[in-house]
Amino acid sequence: MMFFTRSLVALTLILAVAGGQAQELTIPSIDKVPRINRSSPRPPAQVLRTSAFILKFEEHPVTGKHYVILTDHQEDVYLKPLYRLAKHREGTLLQVEDLNALASEQEKRQELQEKLRDLDVKFLAIAPRTKSYRENTLLALWETLTTLDDDPQLDVYPGILMASNPKSFARLIQQSIDHQPRTAENVKPLAISQVRTRSELRSLQKAGILRNVFASYGIKTPIVAIYSPEAKGSPELPGDDVWNLSTAGPRKFVTKFPEAPARVLQESSLVVMHGHGIPGMSCSVDIDAIPVDFSGKIVLSGSCFSASPVQSDLPAMSRAPGGYTVSKRAAFATQCVDQGSLVFFGHMRLSSGFPHLYPVLEQWLAGKTVGESYQQLINGIIGMRGYRSGKFIVPDPARAERRLAQNTALYVVLGDPALVPVARLSKK
Repeated sequence: MMFFTRSLVALTLILAVAGGQAQELTIPSIDKVPRINRSSPRPPAQVLRTSAFILKFEEHPVTGKHYVILTDHQEDVYLKPLYRLAKHREGTLLQVEDLNALASEQEKRQELQEKLRDLDVKFLAIAPRTKSYRENTLLALWETLTTLDDDPQLDVYPGILMASNPKSFARLIQQSIDHQPRTAENVKPLAISQVRTRSELRSLQKAGILRNVFASYGIKTPIVAIYSPEAKGSPELPGDDVWNLSTAGPRKFVTKFPEAPARVLQESSLVVMHGHGIPGMSCSVDIDAIPVDFSGKIVLSGSCFSASPVQSDLPAMSRAPGGYTVSKRAAFATQCVDQGSLVFFGHMRLSSGFPHLYPVLEQWLAGKTVGESYQQLINGIIGMRGYRSGKFIVPDPARAERRLAQNTALYVVLGDPALVPVARLSKK
């Protein structure tokens, strides 16, 4: 893979595009980005087109008090780390035979409900086998966990613990046990954005927004912007810590970073990515570009398929947004966790990107746990979409259409739900 580094220029807001029209790159301050819920007025078309809005979160306290690990693992190499985590959190390990059965068997969901009520669960660490990590299984869990009481919202703080092999799984658990929330001195963000065409600047915009957000805490944010050949002549963000890379072709990806951005990636503790994705690629970054040692990294990806399952319940898609060919490869999330990531935010299928990613990041910067931020995301989506009991599970997943009504609920946060990624940051 060949790259060249594009020269930095002063921020240019108007980009001439074909047909004599102009595409404007604006970097709004975060307080000017609208926060919306079901009752909000519809944002302007430009806001929707550039995904320059944020899903409004609201707290929904849970009544439970205990930490529970739910798993269908049967092998000691997976159970031993889970028992260590349960001991560390003073919690309970709850084993079931097969988490996949929740989607098809109502009695299994009812049985699980009763057990969770009896255990008075607050934090629920879901540890599926790789073959149990599927879309309809996750939706069946939402069906179960939103019906622990009478309101339609999620009533626990969840998180998913998963890796593709026992060694990586044990490392994930041990890192979770050993983790101390990162203080401002140890928060080293990196924003990665994709510029696919001259008119598609929303990912670059989000890097600029994030840089300003972190600057308000006195934290510098290096940026890697990856340009496709069709994006030649696009605006570039100014700054000393900006690397503008170009791919060798329209559907080529970064498989190895140049020395300077590779060093910054290795040194980072918090990686935030915006752009298109497919299994094996997020924001034009191929899984081969992930450092072998990715220990302790907190990663948020706004890409489609960033947390895709090995075995899907749903019909295969041949093309993803952006025109990328979907092939069977390891998910970006899986590769990151296998190489040491502590927490990963992503989506099993078609992600909405920034509007749902940013409020999760914001919660983490405010010192919230993995589980509470995940719960607020799913509850915000439930409120926005009007999901209710009986409507989560896809009744015939093999025949589901591409525009799946439940798609929005397929966000995934891989990480210990009781873990606090970042100590509460203060504005400078």
